[in-house]
Amino acid sequence: MNKTIFGSVVGAILAVSALSSTAFAQERLFDEVRIGVSGSIQSASTFEKGAFPSATVFFDPFDQRHAQSFMDHMLRPRVHVGAIVSTAGEASQVFAGFTWTAPITDKIFVDLGFGGAFNNGNLDKPNDGPKVGCHALFHESLGLGYNITNNWRVLATVEHSSNANLCDYNAGLSYAGIAVGYKF
Repeated sequence: MNKTIFGSVVGAILAVSALSSTAFAQERLFDEVRIGVSGSIQSASTFEKGAFPSATVFFDPFDQRHAQSFMDHMLRPRVHVGAIVSTAGEASQVFAGFTWTAPITDKIFVDLGFGGAFNNGNLDKPNDGPKVGCHALFHESLGLGYNITNNWRVLATVEHSSNANLCDYNAGLSYAGIAVGYKF
């Protein structure tokens, strides 16, 4: 089931990217597509087994692409929508929010993301991975990236989702991994 959902998400992203590069050559439908894989970085009792493939689409409604100064980059976040899917029956999630990208050099950049997520994780069962308390969570991400070309980039990523103690349990979901992005 999870592989089918992930395959559908990746297929939809690739189909939309084909449309955006041809039919919408003048107007970009979205700014970037990223595909990644990560693993759980939880402690022993809340560790999640398996790999966690991810796909994220970035939109640029505030024209961050043309930001000049650091402050300009901070005032023009991109909007992101994505999914992280468990390959071992653990918690999967869909998320959306804002991403602020700050260039360090011409090639190196930092991404900071914040938003919300919905998951199918364990709410309260003992000894069954992290107890997330509720299905709606906050989602934060941090990435250190390198621009290989004007279009291709690679990132080291860390992501965390939790309920900020708004529900009874709050073990959260935490991952570290790598991602490859294509900017249009």
